[in-house]
Amino acid sequence: MLARLQKTLASEEVKVVAIKPFYSTTIFKLAIAASISILIAIPLLFNKNTVVEENKSTLVNNTIAIGSNKAMLTLGNGTVVLLGKGKSYSTGNIKSNGEQLVYNSNNKSEIANNFLTIPRGGQFFVQLADSTKVWLNSESQLKYPLAFVDGETRQVELLYGEAYFEVSPSTKHKGSRFKVKTQTQNVEVIGTEFNIKAYKDETNIYTTLVKGKVAISNATTKQFLAPNQQSNFNLQSNDIAIASVDVYNEISWKKGLFVFKSMPLKSIMKVLSRWYDVDVAFADANLGNVKFNGVLDKNQKIEDILTTIKNTNFINAYEIKNKKIVLK
Repeated sequence: MLARLQKTLASEEVKVVAIKPFYSTTIFKLAIAASISILIAIPLLFNKNTVVEENKSTLVNNTIAIGSNKAMLTLGNGTVVLLGKGKSYSTGNIKSNGEQLVYNSNNKSEIANNFLTIPRGGQFFVQLADSTKVWLNSESQLKYPLAFVDGETRQVELLYGEAYFEVSPSTKHKGSRFKVKTQTQNVEVIGTEFNIKAYKDETNIYTTLVKGKVAISNATTKQFLAPNQQSNFNLQSNDIAIASVDVYNEISWKKGLFVFKSMPLKSIMKVLSRWYDVDVAFADANLGNVKFNGVLDKNQKIEDILTTIKNTNFINAYEIKNKKIVLK
């Protein structure tokens, strides 16, 4: 039976969904379609004389917190400020209500850099001094100046992690362009919306253009993106590949959703581990290769998501202990 199950794991793709209708009509229709898929797909997958033993979840008195708005702001003088719900902060041209950070424009001649660090289990929004809006995902860090000088390139650096940028157009800043540095990649824009994913534990940087125009460059090449295109910069080969993508799937995290399309379980769990601040292990490495489609609400408890995955019968149980999840 184990050999047969492993063969199934290697070849089949599971469709799973758990969502509440609280966002756009488009997303809700997607959820309905995915729900129909699970009703059809699961009986077909297991109508092959495959016997699935009764499975049970094992929980060890642990409560895994759902991710929330929280960040650590490091000022130019080294002062560290913890931001989060119920923690208001205000100084100079900086103000936070605990859920977002807003910089008002100023004309300081001396420009100091600030750092905004988002921990695992967090997310945060910041409006820079030029009115550019940035949404930062879990486990991310952004370096940016306290103020910008009109007419000069506005540069920030995504040191690691994922961020969605809604850039204030150059026409409002005497033609000054906006640049985002990420490791060995530069993204130059005029006025646009795009997403960059550049995590420390991944070997690729993904830049997805929603609207406008950007130029992606590294030490050897420069390419341009059109809306609905994504660049894949391989840090090992130094190559940049461009492909068309569904941008709404790529930026769903910003809208409070996880959207997975034909994604291996090990990749899904990596995304979830950042949001819920947990570590994940597989009792059988083959489990990590099972592919899922689905839409998940980021406000769900991790136990609910794990139970939904378990109900596909591709995992027998899961265990949570000391902020570590083991899938069996």
